[in-house]
Amino acid sequence: MHADPQQFLESAASLLGWYYLAAAALNAGAAAYWLRRPGKLAHAAAWGVVALCFGLLAWRAFSGSPLVIPAAARSAIDAVFGLVTFTLGVFLALVVFYVFRRFFVRPAVGWTVLNGALLFTGASMTDPAFAGIVTRPDNVPIVAMVFLLGFFTWLATAQAVRNDERLQRGRPPLEAEYGDSVLVWPDVVYLELIGMVIASVVLIIWSLALRAPLEQPANPVVTPNPSKAPWYFLGLQEMLVYFPPSIAGVILPGLIILGLMAIPYLDPNPKGSGYYTIRQRPFAYLVFQFGFLQLWILLILIGTFMRGPNWSFFGLYEPRDPHKVLSLSNVSLAEYFWAILLGRGVPQVAPGSGALAELGGLLWRELPGVIALVVYFVAVPMVLGRTVFRKLRRQMGRGRYVIMVLLLLMMLALPLKMILAWTFHLSYVVNIPEYSFQF
Repeated sequence: MHADPQQFLESAASLLGWYYLAAAALNAGAAAYWLRRPGKLAHAAAWGVVALCFGLLAWRAFSGSPLVIPAAARSAIDAVFGLVTFTLGVFLALVVFYVFRRFFVRPAVGWTVLNGALLFTGASMTDPAFAGIVTRPDNVPIVAMVFLLGFFTWLATAQAVRNDERLQRGRPPLEAEYGDSVLVWPDVVYLELIGMVIASVVLIIWSLALRAPLEQPANPVVTPNPSKAPWYFLGLQEMLVYFPPSIAGVILPGLIILGLMAIPYLDPNPKGSGYYTIRQRPFAYLVFQFGFLQLWILLILIGTFMRGPNWSFFGLYEPRDPHKVLSLSNVSLAEYFWAILLGRGVPQVAPGSGALAELGGLLWRELPGVIALVVYFVAVPMVLGRTVFRKLRRQMGRGRYVIMVLLLLMMLALPLKMILAWTFHLSYVVNIPEYSFQF
């Protein structure tokens, strides 16, 4: 971390100059592409202007004065985008993207969003805290993953929208027209060879440009702060904040993976097999996007960019201070009900009670949580089966419907528990450590 912001800005200026120059080259390429297409002169001019703007930003960066987000704006971003707003914002973004997908899959719109993301990332790189997290060698692949995931999600959605429009006009999907056969030798083997060479070159350049994220030799006396798992396990590590290890490490990940795999078999809709579509398989599309993006990728992003020392939450531009003090007032639902709502002490099991008496006392103590779980896992499926999922329940049959709705409720339990923990400091809905049951 640089103590002098001006010194840090001067050290980052050259890198930002090359960054903006690469963005200018991308937009210049887009302008050249549209210029070659008849009737697209306005598109070419627009992206040419954007390329010029990025070129000016590169010139400013090389001259030592790159674009900087004002301190007041950075503080406002950190204040607004907390864990709750960030999580709900991502969910809202998925809903907006689904509803207005025909607008967002336009090439001009997608390219505009990409330029906005590049501009925001470049301007944020002038902040030492943001740059310290993003440019860490083990975080660089995750930043690349965010852009690649956004691109391929956009590309698949664009293909699905095109197929839906073709099917609506009575034409077959695009995949049905791919009838040309390709020989494994030499066509596919040559392509694989070229891909292997390109990947090897990229990895060699990567290894030369970025230092390996090696730390000091392992010391059993000194624990890193924070001690983070590899990026592909950060989702599991984030779940451990809200659930006990048995649920966070085994049950929930297994149900999420099995649930995503079971979607094609639980959904009785026979359409949409072998080609991209959304209109014909909206249920499968929404469930998979929510399960993958909201319940897995989002947790990785939170664990990578928003968790710091002591596993505390930090804003994008907030220095990772290990001395940050947080409130640890985690309260179970039983404590909320008996102590806070009724103003009484939490019922305790009398010492020396028999097994049945002890079990009865524990159930009485956790009665609010038990009722909440019964309502959530029993009453809610019944209500949904008679209202929102009425048609789906008839198509699936009772068995498949019960499996489907229970998997959905388990998936929804994770974000619900996260939001309850962030807003009300709720630790467990049911907390019976005497029998190793906590939820």
